[in-house]
Amino acid sequence: MTPETPNSDQHALAKAEATRRVIVILGPTAGGKSDLALELARRFDGELVSADSMQVYRGMDIGTAKPTAAERAEIPHHALDLVDATEEGFTVARWLACADAAVADIRRRGRVPIVVGGTNLYIRAFLEGLDEAPAADPAFRAALEAVPSAELHARLASSDPAAAGRLHPNDRRRIIRALEIAHGTGDRASDRRTAWDESGIAPRRDDLFTVILDWPVEAINRRINARVRRMFDAGFAEEVARLAACGGLCAQARAACGYEELLAILGDGSRRPRERELDDAAEQTKIRSRRLAKQQRTWLKRFRALEPSVAIDCGEATTAAGLADRCELALARVAHTRTRA
Repeated sequence: MTPETPNSDQHALAKAEATRRVIVILGPTAGGKSDLALELARRFDGELVSADSMQVYRGMDIGTAKPTAAERAEIPHHALDLVDATEEGFTVARWLACADAAVADIRRRGRVPIVVGGTNLYIRAFLEGLDEAPAADPAFRAALEAVPSAELHARLASSDPAAAGRLHPNDRRRIIRALEIAHGTGDRASDRRTAWDESGIAPRRDDLFTVILDWPVEAINRRINARVRRMFDAGFAEEVARLAACGGLCAQARAACGYEELLAILGDGSRRPRERELDDAAEQTKIRSRRLAKQQRTWLKRFRALEPSVAIDCGEATTAAGLADRCELALARVAHTRTRA
């Protein structure tokens, strides 16, 4: 038995401590979060809550690395397949309500909730909650319907340059939402976000245990490239073609890595792309996914101050079982410290 493997006493301590906790697993895309979550669920009688903004869409399975049917049959999963991929306007607030309800239900049944983070904005909302924002205003939105996106962006820039600076001039949905917040509250959207973004993490609950998976850039990029290749080999293009033929994807859904690239060559789903086009789409998906991982690494730095937590350095030899062992040892230490306090 190596020092990194929990003994029976440590396992018992860790399992008891896990029943007091909501485990939150964070890390870059393709970093093994889901495999670790499944392993911990097996050890601790847990259930998984997805914090992935694209796994909420039905039919977007291969491209979002959604858990397989076998995995979902073995371990209950929550916050998946909440809306059709054609439905516009799914919000983090809707996801948070679903996630909170799932966590409460899991705890009520004596099991361990394991929140698996893919979208850092969702994780931040779960940790701290959301600033109350005005509901959608149909009349206000209708009044802006005919206004060109460039003009809307210019309006936002004149009243809230910080918000406008974060948004692309063609990001019509978010520009309108920023204008709508100002219209409904009198506050600039950037002012409301700043308090949340810059004040540090202030968790709204005291039962969290956070796991952060750290990957070297070169290693995670290799994993991303391999995952994208597996996705295309598993029928990713066919999945996107089916979605396109069944009404297409809303603006939020089509922005997911790979979907936008494939829709550009598939059209309404009836066009058969050439092999070279698919190869190009796969390469562009790899590039976007690597950029996403870089953004996630920046976000992860914000979560390091959370306690109790464990940050684990990962590498080529990393396995889900090894990561779970490290989590068990950390939980056992938390239990030991708490009982001695």
